[in-house]
Amino acid sequence: MNSKDTGNALDGERTDLLIVGAGIVGLAHAFEAHRKGYTVRIIERDARPNGASIRNFGHCCITAQDGEHLDTAYRSREGWLAAAAAVGFWSPEAGALVVARSQTELSVLEQLSDKRGTDSVQLLTAAQTADRLSPAGSPDPQICGGAFLPADLRVDPRTAAPDIADWLQKQAGVQIQWGTAVKNIQDGTVATTRGDFHAGKVLICVGHDLDYLLPDVAARYQVRRCALQMALAPAPAGFTLDSAVLTGTSMTRYDGFTTMPAAEAVRQEIRGHSPELIDIGANVMFTRRPDGTVLLGDSHVYGQTIGPFQDEWMTTRLVGEIGKILGTRLTVTQRWQGIYASSPLTSLLREELDAVTTAITVTSGIGMTLSFGIAAETIERL
Repeated sequence: MNSKDTGNALDGERTDLLIVGAGIVGLAHAFEAHRKGYTVRIIERDARPNGASIRNFGHCCITAQDGEHLDTAYRSREGWLAAAAAVGFWSPEAGALVVARSQTELSVLEQLSDKRGTDSVQLLTAAQTADRLSPAGSPDPQICGGAFLPADLRVDPRTAAPDIADWLQKQAGVQIQWGTAVKNIQDGTVATTRGDFHAGKVLICVGHDLDYLLPDVAARYQVRRCALQMALAPAPAGFTLDSAVLTGTSMTRYDGFTTMPAAEAVRQEIRGHSPELIDIGANVMFTRRPDGTVLLGDSHVYGQTIGPFQDEWMTTRLVGEIGKILGTRLTVTQRWQGIYASSPLTSLLREELDAVTTAITVTSGIGMTLSFGIAAETIERL
């Protein structure tokens, strides 16, 4: 972008930046662009954020990233905290608790601590780990240790993206066009069901719906959908932990864990005693919301088109496993299906379609984690 308009009003139908999609990735780009003084318009076909951005754990999983994503995650952490300060949404620096229920799982945490340092990965004894969970009941006696990851953040996924959107549309130089579908994008002109809009730069941030708008790009990156089964339950009496809680299955899914020498042994160990958890790609974890409910999950099933039907045994199995960890029974009050984009080729799809237009999709389950870091990097390039 050659110049930026620092005025307070949008210049007719033209803005410095136009973003397609009001999920957390699109909203993070809008927030960072606004901070730099650019005028921004967001085009969103729904009437409010309604996709993957509100259907997750609200866990900004900083420490368990690896490689270049680790740097992006730490930068994203700064963006999340800046957004929380500006908007006022709940975002405690509560970290994450990783529970180990075997010596193999504990080995992964020890190896990660050796690699990252004890400030980033704080090893815990069995008693210390259980003590953080104990207000809920009698934690699983198989717990043999754990780790605390202090850099991780928490947000409430039900409210964070909507709050950011509400705040953005009240700012001078920002407009969100809700209930508007995009028909065509070419050379800075975005044709929609509410007319044409023009911008110096266009970002397409539509998540798993990339194939609807850009089927050739989606096909080239082999983008498909990943469906999750998740549930909600009232928090057990006395359970007030704001930290996300991860388990051995989490060590099979996040790159920070999977790159450790003992990671494959963990996968094989879990397959030995609970093969169904590996078969459904389980990430047995849970997070408490500020209203006192607990988000529980999750499973992973992949396909080009995802049917609406959920297998009850999957949810029952996941909730039962979490209840075992906490040493209490959980009563489910809500169930839902989450969907996000997935690609076997990359975790982050960034494709420049022309000199003006770029498609950005997080093609793994770390969109909440990386969103503000990706946005900061993108806006720097404008």
